[in-house]
Formats: sequence, C-alpha cells, structure tokens
Amino acid sequence: MPYHITPEVIIDGTLYTLLAFSAATWTAILFKMWEFANNSYRNRRFNAAFWQSADLAQAEALPADAAIGPQARIAQQGFAWLNETRQADGRQLKYIGSPAELLEQSLLVQMQKEQRLMESGLTMLASIGSTAPFVGLFGTVLGIMHAMHEITASGSTSLDVVAGPIGDALVATAIGIAVAVPAVLAYNFFLRRVKHHRAGLENFVASFLHIVLNADDKVKE
Repeated sequence: MPYHITPEVIIDGTLYTLLAFSAATWTAILFKMWEFANNSYRNRRFNAAFWQSADLAQAEALPADAAIGPQARIAQQGFAWLNETRQADGRQLKYIGSPAELLEQSLLVQMQKEQRLMESGLTMLASIGSTAPFVGLFGTVLGIMHAMHEITASGSTSLDVVAGPIGDALVATAIGIAVAVPAVLAYNFFLRRVKHHRAGLENFVASFLHIVLNADDKVKE
C-alpha cells in the first residue's frame, strides 16, 4: 500500500461509499413503502368499484381515478384482449387456441409485469445488505495495515499510539454493519409484501376469468 496514503483518506473513502449506500437504501425504502401503500389503496378502490358494477361493460367503463393500480391494469388488459379477439375473429396466430386459455395467458403476462414492478429496487437492497459489511471491513483492514506501518516507523507500541489509529479504522466496519442491517430487513419485509400482493393479483385473475367465462359466450369452452 502506498505510504503517502493516510488512514484518513482510506477511512473517509470507505465512509463516503457507505454513505452513498445508506442514502440509496433509505431512498429505496421510502419509495417502496409509498409504492406498496399506494398499490394497496388503488387495489381497494378498484375492487370496490369493480365488484359493484352491474356487468362487464360497466366495469370496463370505470372512471380513470378508480382504474389505476395493479389490479386495474390487469383488468384493462383482459378487456383489451376481449375487444381485440372479437375484432380479429381468429384471423391472427395469437388468437388461435382455446379462448379461455389465451385470456388467462394474457392476464398472467400482465400480472408478471406488475410483479416485476413491485420487485424493482429489491435487488439493490439485497446487494447493499450483503456487500456493505465487506466494504466497511475493507476500510478497516487497510486502515489497520497503514496504522501498523506508522507504529513500526515510530518505534513506539504504547497504548495511546496503537489504540487511536486502530480504533478509527474499526469505525468503518461498524458503519458497514449499520448500513447493511436496514437494507436486509427492508429486503425481507418488501419481499414478503410482494408475495402478499402477488397472491391478491392471482385471486383477482381467477375471479376475472370466472366472471368472464360466465358472462361472455366468446370465451366459453
């Protein structure tokens, strides 16, 4: 390690990296909290309006403020598929096959898109949670190595000479762990929320298929 690099430079560089990790972590946490709360609110509003509709035509014509959210977009995809398949009348390859299975596939594709949106940012949280302690440890190791060189050069092994530089170097590891803990906790929490929301979307897809199969002769077997 170059001798002109001071422990302060090493530790400061590590701390700035961990600071960036922490800022990214809390930004992602706040955004995902808002996103999941907003999705839950939108889904509740849409469910209330959708299941109170008299028929599919009324459900399709829900006002825009009620038709925003994951479940609403899945329903819109289903209605779009129904309208397209009526107009195409089987003249395109993508409409050849069992109408019910094709509709289900269309709904599942949209559900997968919604799941990917919900999972966005979680990989970053997992990466920060797994790497932040090692970044802190890296700064600590380099800081201790440099401190050892300075102690050797000074020729003194007294406690006041040794404790200061090593104590400063260990701060990096402590901060690395402090950055990693909320990232890991947030990742596990949001992963559970994704599974919960996915279960809700799966239930809605099954219910949508059920009412369409019973209300529209076009997709009946």
